[in-house]
Amino acid sequence: MEFKSLKNIESSFKQIRLFTLVFTVFCFGVVGVVVFKSYQFAEAQRQKIYVLDNGKSLMVALSQDMSINRPVEAREHVRRFHELFFTVAPDKNAIESNVKRAFNLADQSAFNYYKDLQEKGYYNRIISGNIQQRVEVDSLAADFESYPYTVKTYARQFIIRSSNLTIRSLITNCLLVNSVRSDSNPQGFTIEKFNVLENKDIETVER
Repeated sequence: MEFKSLKNIESSFKQIRLFTLVFTVFCFGVVGVVVFKSYQFAEAQRQKIYVLDNGKSLMVALSQDMSINRPVEAREHVRRFHELFFTVAPDKNAIESNVKRAFNLADQSAFNYYKDLQEKGYYNRIISGNIQQRVEVDSLAADFESYPYTVKTYARQFIIRSSNLTIRSLITNCLLVNSVRSDSNPQGFTIEKFNVLENKDIETVER
């Protein structure tokens, strides 16, 4: 009788130990799921940006991986530089203002090209001849597989005189390196080794 009782106690102890082990594994499983779900929730929250709408309410906007938009920003950076650098009015202050803004997007190579044009009297001829000049970027060929990024720009210059309109082809190349974002450089790039490969007349139209 005592043996049977001991056997029952031993069997009950094994059952309790089994139940305890199962319960412990279950608790660890629940904790693991909770931690995993919490991490997922925190990660999802980090993808949200809360924006004040006129100082009154909060609007939720989803953030994107910065690298997704990087090629788009790079092309816009180069396009903006060309628009600022090659858009010229017959006004010294306007020229200097545009060129100064362009220099915020590039390194010394752009300044050297500007000084070369200045020494050749290019800007003086623009002012004295009352000439307007603007540029339209047709396309950009960029290599984002290697860093620094190589960009080749194809554009047209429109040189507007009182008597005629001259259209010139403009082909440039440069390197793009990552830089600090600022109000004057919102895309966060710097143009290096800027070089004009071609700049020649295509046609002249009488006005």
